[in-house]
Amino acid sequence: MTNKSKLASMPDIATHARVQVAGTLDWVGMNDIELPILLDGPDGRQVQTNARISAFVDLGQADKRGIHMSRLYLHLDRALSEHSITPAALRHLLRDFLASHEGLSSRAMIRLDFDYLVRRPALVSDNSGWKQYPISLIANLNGRDFAMEMAFRVIYSSTCPCSAALARQLIQEQFKKDFGDGSKVDRAEVVDWLGSEQGILATPHSQRSAADVRLQLAPSFEAFPFVQMIDAIEDALKTPVQAAVKREDEQAFALLNGQNLMFCEDAARRVQTALDDQERVTDFWARVSHFESLHPHNAVAIATKGVDGGYKPIDGHAAGWKD
Repeated sequence: MTNKSKLASMPDIATHARVQVAGTLDWVGMNDIELPILLDGPDGRQVQTNARISAFVDLGQADKRGIHMSRLYLHLDRALSEHSITPAALRHLLRDFLASHEGLSSRAMIRLDFDYLVRRPALVSDNSGWKQYPISLIANLNGRDFAMEMAFRVIYSSTCPCSAALARQLIQEQFKKDFGDGSKVDRAEVVDWLGSEQGILATPHSQRSAADVRLQLAPSFEAFPFVQMIDAIEDALKTPVQAAVKREDEQAFALLNGQNLMFCEDAARRVQTALDDQERVTDFWARVSHFESLHPHNAVAIATKGVDGGYKPIDGHAAGWKD
């Protein structure tokens, strides 16, 4: 018996078995498929990284038992091993999903979660180091309507303006105690005092913070703007965390924090303004979270572009999908 005839003799339960309960389904597919993908790196060279992929189609025929999940996997494996991830490549892949489920499905969706590495220079020294950014790409094809989202996270430092003001007040009070007898103040003595622990009696609290950004992108461009969008957020916040750090870099980072005191509301407005200026972004949702060192809870602010009454994710918050 040939392989072809053997295959023909095998039962295809998904196609031929009677449904137990009739009904259409919004999405059917697989989560967390582990596959390598190809990306165009910041320097233009193609790089490979590992991704976790979710692939779905709808089941529009109420009397059909299920979809062909193996077909989705094989399309993924073939397409992602041959081409870099681009909007056009994802659109073509979703078309293949639907072509392989003709008569069953009219909508297809894919999500790719992976880490994107960018080499960043130090603030002052001649060193550089790698920074890792988690990226999610989500694409949806509904008939001929194609939609895309890109999500990512930027980690930064935030210094509380309130605690900075309170710390300055305590330093002022200590200065008055040490130099407030009405006599002439010696400049060298003050400089020494400022460089002592007494001169920095109190410090404002800072914390690692995160900007989670979700963008709806115009589908007309050729490549995903990974670095462009990440840079826009880091440039707006001013205090992204660093990779390679020598003492001069740490001092420069302390200066940046002191010059960019911000509540979560300030950070969210900075991100909002930066994204409003991006022509490729048709809508966005952004959440900043300050992982408080003062409190056991986080301070959070959320901003959107607010198109047509508010941000509507193209995956419709499908069950089992990550935020």
